[in-house]
Amino acid sequence: METKVYSTEGKEIRTIQLNDAVFAREVSDGSIYYAVNNELANRRVGTACTKTRAEVNYSNAKPYKQKGTGNARAGDKKSPVWVGGGTIFGPRPRDYSYVIPKKVKRLAMKSLLSLSVQEERLVVVEDFTAESGKTKELMAILKNFMEGLNRTLIILKDDDVLLRRAAKNIPNVRVLSYNRLAAKELLYGRKVIVMETAAKNLNDFYGDK
Repeated sequence: METKVYSTEGKEIRTIQLNDAVFAREVSDGSIYYAVNNELANRRVGTACTKTRAEVNYSNAKPYKQKGTGNARAGDKKSPVWVGGGTIFGPRPRDYSYVIPKKVKRLAMKSLLSLSVQEERLVVVEDFTAESGKTKELMAILKNFMEGLNRTLIILKDDDVLLRRAAKNIPNVRVLSYNRLAAKELLYGRKVIVMETAAKNLNDFYGDK
């Protein structure tokens, strides 16, 4: 498929050929669902923790004698039935991350790129950078493509440190390299800005495998 390439001023300057297998394929909703869920699970910090009766700070002394009080038998106050005692089957630190098949993840990325084209959210822009590393310089470019403060994703041709630094202070702007895409950002980005070289790289990176 053929699409327009825009200058940093927002003007059409030429066209570029995009790989149909990457940008014009049938969207797989299932693979998108699995990829987004996997990313959210991998980000999850499983640090919730409760103390068992072996860990609470209480005396090991028997609170009262075994017989003759009319109360139920009690060995110590760390028992879960006592106030301040341990917790039974409470949450413990755990790892929620898991791995999905590479083919599923690749299919999800191609489906999301195709979906952004179908919904007219994707725009190809000539290669640019923020040579000063300042937010002001990057905003001068993005204002020609961003719709207000809606969530915007910039896909780079390489790991541009200065551009990443410039984007840090802009709300709702995410920056990713073409070979390290995130399903969640592609799905929820209201505008996907792809650098011209990054678009060519995506043709090869996702097109042949």
